Amino acid sequence: MENKEPLGYYAQQAERKYGEFARKFQFGSNPSAELWNGRLAMIGFLAALIVELTTGQGVLHWLLGLF
Repeated sequence: MENKEPLGYYAQQAERKYGEFARKFQFGSNPSAELWNGRLAMIGFLAALIVELTTGQGVLHWLLGLF
């Protein structure tokens, strides 16, 4: 089976302009902010899922029970 991708394919992908947005944090409407927004949303969703699975309560019910 032949490899249809050129040898430098992964090196080119690593140096794409999109890659620089993944490392810096900027405010405002830009690709960097959108990437971080997506990452933090995924972390929040995972945290809410873990809370629900471990306590058997929804996130809001669990939060209101803390106070």
